[in-house]
Amino acid sequence: MGWRWWSALAWVLALLIQPVTAAEAPSAAVDPQMEARMMAMAAELRCLVCQNQTIADSHAGLAVDLRQQIREMLAKGMSDRQIMDFMTERYGDFVLYRPPFKPSTVLLWVGPGVLMAGALLALFVVLRRRQKLGADAFDPDTPDEEPQR
Repeated sequence: MGWRWWSALAWVLALLIQPVTAAEAPSAAVDPQMEARMMAMAAELRCLVCQNQTIADSHAGLAVDLRQQIREMLAKGMSDRQIMDFMTERYGDFVLYRPPFKPSTVLLWVGPGVLMAGALLALFVVLRRRQKLGADAFDPDTPDEEPQR
């Protein structure tokens, strides 16, 4: 078979594949109000696979499954609070993008402030010690004699 046949086959395959990739996925919920509620709750839940995205933003398989699970719970008539309680009971406070302030999460809330205060204290101590040093401590070293060969 010649190069023309392979070229024609490539063009036919490209034309057949194009419509498949250009289609947009339809919304999974029939009710737009329910979909908006689901997306609002999904924006409050962390993707357990990605960990730096909400499940509303993530395309990971688990995030898609969790969004579908939220849709099903909403269809059953569960309240937002009940769904959030179910998710935290199942996955822990880590799944919440804004975990509650309680003894098990106090380090998440207080930790950054403590680290910042520690860094500022260390900077203050270093600057005070440098201030007490004489000016000659900052001059470059000059060799007393030439190195011998």
